[in-house]
Amino acid sequence: MACRNVLVTGCSSGIGLAVAVRLAKDELKRFRVVATMRDLDRRGSLEQAAGNALNNTLEIKELDVRSEESIRECVNSIPQRQVDVLVNNAGVGMIGPLECQSIGSMQSLFDTNFFGLARVVKEVLPDMKRRQSGHIVVMSSVMGIQGLLFNDVYSASKFAVEGFCESLAVQAMKFNVKMSLIEPGPVITEFENKIYEDAANMDLSDTDEETAKIFKQIYLPYSKAIFTSLGQTPQDIAEHTLKVITSDSPPFRHQTNKLYTPLTALKQADPSGRLPLDAFYKITFQHNRVLNASLALLRLLHRGSRKEPKPEKPA
Repeated sequence: MACRNVLVTGCSSGIGLAVAVRLAKDELKRFRVVATMRDLDRRGSLEQAAGNALNNTLEIKELDVRSEESIRECVNSIPQRQVDVLVNNAGVGMIGPLECQSIGSMQSLFDTNFFGLARVVKEVLPDMKRRQSGHIVVMSSVMGIQGLLFNDVYSASKFAVEGFCESLAVQAMKFNVKMSLIEPGPVITEFENKIYEDAANMDLSDTDEETAKIFKQIYLPYSKAIFTSLGQTPQDIAEHTLKVITSDSPPFRHQTNKLYTPLTALKQADPSGRLPLDAFYKITFQHNRVLNASLALLRLLHRGSRKEPKPEKPA
């Protein structure tokens, strides 16, 4: 099988770093990885994790998804602009009461999470269409399927990502270009830890006392419990991503955490939308003992299901 060029965005830490390293260290040597990041001063962790793969099957380049010029320069630096697989991972997070978020910070988040994706795809898709081959893999989230309390803006950006990809996938199929959405649930990364650390010290003076209390005393403790019970590692997500990329018939949507699937299934179960809203409301405000007991059970199930998925062997 020919070695495929894979461009990965957002590789300074977390999922992007794990995906880039996993592909570069593929036992069958199927990939040459261009691992990119906005700030090359943050390349140290990636270089250390890459080890012998660095400058062999993994090359580090600068790419800022907020800049069309930066994206074009990076793609132009790849021989024949040959991007066989794009893994769009770059993203930022935001949690907290809506009244405490500025419109500017919301626009900045969309500039990375949604418009960043659109810019990168806009750059590589014409080449893929011309070659009649390619695979665009997008790191989405279960919050692109089901909104979550105090994740209004982040979830909105992932809903935008899902709609963009679902619409574009139909056209891409005509040109033999595949599209896949990877939809993790909670993932334990420096990225997530920093978001929750900032949230714990957040200025809540712009919202009402009751909302601030819900955020501090209910949402943050529950989120910590959910991450402890359901959280995956970046390496888990990297294995799932490898499986999608190496599949002969890759799925359009791939959820990485089966324990989270029942929560997203609620939305499909009731077209009126009331079922998931009522369920999340009751879990959050009325049945905290049930939630805690459920999370304890899920922790046990999660420990028994932590075997990483094995990548498919090529035909």
